[in-house]
Amino acid sequence: MVKNSFISIISQEEKEENRGSVEFQVLSFTNKIRRLTSHLELHRKDYLSQRGLRKILGKRQRLLSYLSNKNRVRYKNLINALGIRESKIR
Repeated sequence: MVKNSFISIISQEEKEENRGSVEFQVLSFTNKIRRLTSHLELHRKDYLSQRGLRKILGKRQRLLSYLSNKNRVRYKNLINALGIRESKIR
């Protein structure tokens, strides 16, 4: 399990102020997703962790779609900073 690959884009002062912001929530979900993904590479039959991963992915997807509808520039900056793909438009 690689622990140093987690992202710290937001500075410590901003973490204290903006814990409820969409960017901070997406960042924390992305860190959880990466941690669970590395866990599932070792433990392929851990079905409860797979379910948790799917739930977190859905939450992050809903937050990203909310942000893309409200502020497209912040959305583009966030997905570029995190290195995640843009969601498909339905």
